[in-house]
Amino acid sequence: MKKLRTAVIGVGYLGKFHAEKYASLPNSELVAVVDANLANGTAIAEKNGCEALTQYQDLYGRVDAVSIAAPTVYHYQIAKDCLEHGIHVLIEKPITVTVAEADELIALAKSKKLLIQVGHLERFNAALLALGDRLGTPRFIESHRLAPFNPRANDVNVVLDLMIHDIDIIQNMVGSPIKSIAASGTKVLTDSTDIANARIEFDSGCVANVTASRVSLKTERKMRIFQEESCITIDFQNRSLKLYSKGEKEMFPGIPEIESEESIFENNDALKVEIIAFLDSIEQGKATQVSGEDGRRALATAQEISRLMQDA
Repeated sequence: MKKLRTAVIGVGYLGKFHAEKYASLPNSELVAVVDANLANGTAIAEKNGCEALTQYQDLYGRVDAVSIAAPTVYHYQIAKDCLEHGIHVLIEKPITVTVAEADELIALAKSKKLLIQVGHLERFNAALLALGDRLGTPRFIESHRLAPFNPRANDVNVVLDLMIHDIDIIQNMVGSPIKSIAASGTKVLTDSTDIANARIEFDSGCVANVTASRVSLKTERKMRIFQEESCITIDFQNRSLKLYSKGEKEMFPGIPEIESEESIFENNDALKVEIIAFLDSIEQGKATQVSGEDGRRALATAQEISRLMQDA
C-alpha cells in the first residue's frame, strides 16, 4: 500500500491528537509536526516517530496532506500556502476568520484540484452517524452545548468556539436557507461572548433554538429534533440516540401512547474517523464529508449571530 505523506501544523492541545492518529494509520506516513515552540514540537515528534519543524514552509514537496490545528487567525495563510504548493488540507474549525477568506480557499482548492476538509468533529460522532433514516423533516430543533471554562480557546467567542458545531449539524440536517436569526449573549470571564443563544428560522419553516456556554458548571452536548410523529434526542457526550414515536395503544382517549427506543454506542474515536475519512477522500478522489463549503456556511451563520449580539 502506498502511504500518503502527512503532517500536522500546530501541535498544541488538539494538534497533538491529530499527530497520534496520522501516526497510527496504515495508509499514512507522518513525516513531520510543525510548531513554533520547538521543545513542544520535538516532544510530540519523538512520541510519534517523525521530524519536528518550526516552519511549515519546510513541508513543501515533502507531504501530500496536512492538518492545520494552529490558532484560527493563521488558518487562511497556512491553508493558502499549502494549497498553492499542492497539499490537501484538513482545517480545524472555524475554517477561517472571514467568509471572504473561506471563499478564496475554496476557489483555490478547486483550481488546484485539491481537497479541503473542515474539522467539525461532531459530524463523526457515532450517535449522529447512526441517525440515518430516522431523520425526516425537522420542524423544531433545540440544542445545548455547555462546558466549564477552558482557557485554550479564547481567541474566538463561544459562538465560533462551541456553537458552530451545532450550527453546522443543524444546517446540514435542515437543508434549507436561513430566513431570520435572533441572538443574544454576554461576556462573563473573557473579553468576548462566553454564553449565547440564537433562534434560527429557516425557509422550510423549521426553527432551531441553539444555546452554547463555556462558563457552565457541567458539560452537556445534546440536541433534540422534533418532526412529525417523532422526536429524536442525540447525546453527543454519551454517544446515545433516543427515538420517541407514536405507539399503537392509546395513553388517553384519542392520544397515542409514546414509544421509545435507545441506542448507546461505543466510543468510535471521532477524530480518528474524521482523519480516516479525509485520507479516504484523497485516495478515492471524492468529495470530503465536511467540505470547505460546509465550513464556510457554518462560519457565515456564526458570524451573523456574533454580529447580532454586538448590535443588541
